[in-house]
Amino acid sequence: MKSRSTGFSRLAPARRRRNSILLTSGLAIALAAVAIPFYWLAIAATHSSDDIFGSPPPLLPGGYLGDNLASLQETASFGRVVFNSALIAAIYTVCAGAVCTLAGYAFAKYRFKGRDALFGVLMLGLVIPTQVTLVPLFKMMAELQWLDTYQAVIMPNLALPFGIFLMRQSMAALPDELLDAGRMDGCGEFRLFCKVVLPPMKPALAALGIFLFLYQWNDFVWPLIVLRDNTSFTIPVALASLQGVDDTDYGALFTGTAVASIPMVIVFLALQRHFVSGLLAGAVKE
Repeated sequence: MKSRSTGFSRLAPARRRRNSILLTSGLAIALAAVAIPFYWLAIAATHSSDDIFGSPPPLLPGGYLGDNLASLQETASFGRVVFNSALIAAIYTVCAGAVCTLAGYAFAKYRFKGRDALFGVLMLGLVIPTQVTLVPLFKMMAELQWLDTYQAVIMPNLALPFGIFLMRQSMAALPDELLDAGRMDGCGEFRLFCKVVLPPMKPALAALGIFLFLYQWNDFVWPLIVLRDNTSFTIPVALASLQGVDDTDYGALFTGTAVASIPMVIVFLALQRHFVSGLLAGAVKE
């Protein structure tokens, strides 16, 4: 018996070492798969179109970044486009965040007739293809004379089903006794929401903010439909307009894509500590 236990003890470190090597190798491969496209994007942004498609392709930074930025500004008024995207994404994140948070709180903590049925209907929005609603929404924007305006891009998706679902699941884990104690102390409903409900929801709010910002920042189809003037374009629409039938300035296109990626990385890095915990909030019940 002693010899068998000694054999197992000798095998255990070797097995752990092998598992560690396999895990490290897998993580290294995954990191390379994620990092290489970003590296190639950054490199291509500093080269001309001829260099990008040269053989062999460039692997080090070039000297065309300034020319690409100038071409981007000349052909797409890219400074104005970045401002449009930033303003729309910021307003949308704040307004949609408020709508989703209030709706999630109502579904999680208020009891009213038809609540579950209404929530079920709302969740159907997660499975209905977006393309189904494009024509009715476009007609609605045209009747309101909102075409080619910021509100046409922002308003239709304020009550985002996934955002409401995320906040409802997070707030369901908030103890009802905490809310009852606040009401007994004379706290009004709005003050109760701001002072008692929101502070524990910071991780969920961070996750919601990341999702809403990236959703709006990367949205292409709907802004393409309702925005007509190139001075009101968002970044995805402006970048798509650079692709011609016969000629495309890929240097400028890669540069614009690289610039468009910077705010997404900054937002995610700033809120990444809360992201995972926010997504898991409410997933486990005690």
